Amino acid sequence: MDEWILNGKSYPVAQLAKVCDDPNLSDFERRVLQFGRDWQSGCETFTLYTSGSTGEPKPTVITRDQMATSARLTIRALGLPPGSRALVCLGIDYIAGMMMLVRGLECGLHLTLVDPVSRPLLALPPSSRFDFTAMVPLQLQETLNGAPHEFEILDAMQGVLIGGGPVSQALAMQLQRVSAPLYHTYGMTETVSHIALRRLNGPARSDRFVPFDGVGLQLDERGCLAITSALTRGETLYTNDLVDLHPDGSFVWLGRIDNVINSGGVKVQIEKVETALETCFLHGWNGTYAERRFFVGALEDQRLGQAVVAVIEGDAWSPEIETGLRSQLQSSLTRYEVPRQFYFVPKLIETRTGKIDRRANLDNVASALLK
Repeated sequence: MDEWILNGKSYPVAQLAKVCDDPNLSDFERRVLQFGRDWQSGCETFTLYTSGSTGEPKPTVITRDQMATSARLTIRALGLPPGSRALVCLGIDYIAGMMMLVRGLECGLHLTLVDPVSRPLLALPPSSRFDFTAMVPLQLQETLNGAPHEFEILDAMQGVLIGGGPVSQALAMQLQRVSAPLYHTYGMTETVSHIALRRLNGPARSDRFVPFDGVGLQLDERGCLAITSALTRGETLYTNDLVDLHPDGSFVWLGRIDNVINSGGVKVQIEKVETALETCFLHGWNGTYAERRFFVGALEDQRLGQAVVAVIEGDAWSPEIETGLRSQLQSSLTRYEVPRQFYFVPKLIETRTGKIDRRANLDNVASALLK
């Protein structure tokens, strides 16, 4: 691996330190080259920020050894030999994109880097071929719905990592037409990217995440996953993720413990309700549901303490449609789990990393109800 191909321009890896100050570089290109320079110069620690999915992004210091170990575990799990061709199409301000660079540097991959846009394969020559890439679900969705050559480039790969958010049921169905092995990742900044993978397509498709070798998993007293490995520097990291942990070490992710609603003394897992709603949206009721963004949360309720509600982006439905939706939900949810109210907003508020900001949206709904 002698050079990086960055937005069509070649940069010898041995000379990254000399080109970082080129005034013609974009911000993305400069950050990429600066990281390569820092790694090549032997920098021992790197400060990254969490994604901010459940709050404000916070800084986390990661060591060089942790990152190198993580890189080797991923490449070993995917069975990629040195010299494999990798496409980097994620931003490198967060752990997922940065680790793509480390995998290239540590494992001898040939890196081609492009701007982190929603359709990263669109501008590539149709003859482009890669062995490995990592994408967020939106990029994968857009690629599947894109031009034929985008699908062909994706389909020829030997391993594709999908992270940074949940994989919807609609997307999971589309993935079954892809031959390339697709893997959903489980991990976080504190575990230096992912510590487990689950296959999303093909005969090996599974709802279970399989941890890397050397990753110890257990449940704490809350039923949440606790992780001990070299990636956590031998310390036990206690997560807020509720899982079904199997004897072989594989696990099914159930949801976050801070996404449990106590409604009238009954505990309701938000992710279960969201899955049921998504199923309704996917299959429709009387042909009336359109694909929309939404989330499930809780508002204060005098009788129940907390009431389960759904906040949906777009125009409100008619009462008849809501009645049909409730009826359909009752086949898979208890009466405490079915949302008490459906609230509609023109556009959902997002965090600065592009995820739905549940708290901000709920606060806006609650404020509107007081007017």
